[in-house]
Amino acid sequence: MIDPAAILAHDFGQPVQAYSARDAILYALGVGLGGDPVDSGELAFLDERALSVLPTFAVTLCTPGMWIRDPALGVDFGKLVHSAQSAEFLAPLPPEGRVRGEAQVISLTDRGEGKGAVLVLERRIFDAESGALYCRLHQTLLLRGDGGFGGPPTPRIEVLELEGKPDLAARFATSPRAALIYRLSGDWNPLHLDPAIAAKAGFDRPILQGLASYGIAGVAISRAMGRDPALVARLGCRFSGVVLPGNELEFRIWLGDDHTVRFTAHVGDRKVLDAGEIEWRTT
Repeated sequence: MIDPAAILAHDFGQPVQAYSARDAILYALGVGLGGDPVDSGELAFLDERALSVLPTFAVTLCTPGMWIRDPALGVDFGKLVHSAQSAEFLAPLPPEGRVRGEAQVISLTDRGEGKGAVLVLERRIFDAESGALYCRLHQTLLLRGDGGFGGPPTPRIEVLELEGKPDLAARFATSPRAALIYRLSGDWNPLHLDPAIAAKAGFDRPILQGLASYGIAGVAISRAMGRDPALVARLGCRFSGVVLPGNELEFRIWLGDDHTVRFTAHVGDRKVLDAGEIEWRTT
């Protein structure tokens, strides 16, 4: 049985992390950039001499790791699913620097016995020296084995259904090595590496990290819209299906106002990302 008080009071500390241009480049490779070695738009995120940094790189910094596995919290880790991710990117990351993280569980709600619980973790990434806020993100975890603990009910979230034919579509082919490269940015869950562990979880082979698909969305949709991926200001989506390394993602895009679009992503007939929204800065 989970311990809600312990989860809500969990002390994440304020970790500090230094990163280099190499780390930012490795992240860009992990979300599939570099497939075309003469594409100047992609090389902007791979050339340390004049490096642009993908905003979504921030979600890999100062991570609390596998904190949720602490036995004192009582979470059934084997049934945990990362169900949604959103982030605001408030300032561009420099090519190298030192950052400080803060984290807090901001909600833990109960879907009922046999239906699971929903945990939302907020993280904030600051410049360690100036205190400037680079990123504020919300990570939603579905604790499928931990419902019925008597907590506040999970509110019903109305998801806007995207109607009509998409305005644009974009395809992005992932590498069979994508999960192996992305994990070098800090996601050490063996589900993305070990075939035996993937099989125990019901998959034919290791699956792609949800946050890799999230980063790919920022790149693919920006390029389809003729936008610079470095100018993504807000990105959110739900993870509604499994992506395997080597799959091709098809993004379906509906135009909103001048700065925002909505999207879904599919692998064949399967929807793998939904409730997607992305927004860009003007400069």
